[in-house]
This record gives sequence, structure tokens and C-alpha cells, in this order.
Amino acid sequence: MKKVTSADSLIAISHYRNILISEGIPAFLRNEHLGSIVGEMPFQEVWPELWVKNDLDCDRAKQLIDAATIIKESPTASWRCSNCGEENEGQFGACWACEKAQ
Repeated sequence: MKKVTSADSLIAISHYRNILISEGIPAFLRNEHLGSIVGEMPFQEVWPELWVKNDLDCDRAKQLIDAATIIKESPTASWRCSNCGEENEGQFGACWACEKAQ
């Protein structure tokens, strides 16, 4: 067993676990119920942690989590839909009229 990462949010760490499980990497959480004792212990000591069962999966797990946390910026320039010809503002990744992806 090897620790992959920790996060200040149970939602985020659960999302990471789901990513790993969907890729066939057995993973589990630790400290998921310690949030109530923040203040009695240092806050980073009680953050939920993500662990993999097989040490050999650790590097792949970190790659998957890194890929999932990359924030893709929205385009800034307006664009024309290739399906219906509608003009769309840059922040839209799909056409507002026909819903075709950019």
C-alpha cells in the first residue's frame, strides 16, 4: 500500500479515487472521517488521503490525477459553428443553438 495524495476536500479525494478505480487501479481512502477533529490536530494531518493497494500502481495513479486536475482554459475568440453556422462567444465549448462541440 502506498499513499498517492491527500486533499482538503473529501469530494476531491473521492473523485480521484473514482478515476483510479475506473482505470482498474484498486484504491481506498484514509482519514475520511477525521474532519471533525480539525483544530485538535494540525489540519494537514486530518485531510483525507488516497492510497493504492499495489505500490506499482502509484506512479500511474499520480499521472491520472495530474491529468484530471489540469484546467483547460476556455477559448477567448468568438467562433462559428461548423454544423449550423451560428456565431458563438469564446467561452462556449459547444454551440448554443445546435449543441455541437466546437
